[in-house]
Amino acid sequence: MKSFLFQFVRQKNYPTFCEQFFKMKKLMLYFLISSIITGKLMSQTAIRSAEENRSAIALLDSFANAFNAHDAEKIISYMTDDCIFAASAGPDVNGEKFVGKEAVKKAFEDIFKNYPDAKWIDPHHFISGDRAVSEWTFVGTKADGSKVEVTGCDLFTFRNGKIYIKNSYRKNRPPIPGS
Repeated sequence: MKSFLFQFVRQKNYPTFCEQFFKMKKLMLYFLISSIITGKLMSQTAIRSAEENRSAIALLDSFANAFNAHDAEKIISYMTDDCIFAASAGPDVNGEKFVGKEAVKKAFEDIFKNYPDAKWIDPHHFISGDRAVSEWTFVGTKADGSKVEVTGCDLFTFRNGKIYIKNSYRKNRPPIPGS
């Protein structure tokens, strides 16, 4: 009976258990190697120590405090000479882009001029290697008296202990009419 069943299975080209196992073994090995390679490629970001993360969070806290003080000079002191600020709005797909300390400083000064009481409140920072995210709530009043209150975030890239890229995003909520 057993040999009849075995011959029937072989005639129908059903692979044996051993053949299936070795094919699966090859497939599993392929996925294992792929996972290792992908993991190495995805982990190109340097791993930071707890102390380095604390330093990065302290830098972002100081950066946020400088924004709330409207101190453009202090803000850019935390940034590299060739820094990039990608604003949340602008004509390009990534918003308006400012490159270099002078252009970035001018962009920040314009924000303070347009929102004289601007504040970024309740910032929370998350660090991963040389990247970081800061979540915040922006509140400010425009010259016409309308108020803006929206949540947003900044995506940061660090280089040599300073901010190289600040890429801003915020909700697009209509201003609240002034009283």
